[in-house]
Amino acid sequence: MQQGTGEAAVAVNAKKIAVYALVVFVLYVIITDPKKAADYVQIGFEGISDAAGAVGDFMTWAANGGK
Repeated sequence: MQQGTGEAAVAVNAKKIAVYALVVFVLYVIITDPKKAADYVQIGFEGISDAAGAVGDFMTWAANGGK
């Protein structure tokens, strides 16, 4: 048996546990405080929008030769 195989299995199980914990936390927040959950979603979308705008500005700057 290879030594690295057991370590990979532990890493996969740890990742699954982390994902399940995150899902449980998100559901808990949604169920206990829907208004706050909606605020979190809005903040997330605003962040994504700002990031996309920044990438667009950078691409425009790069396309113009960095001027």
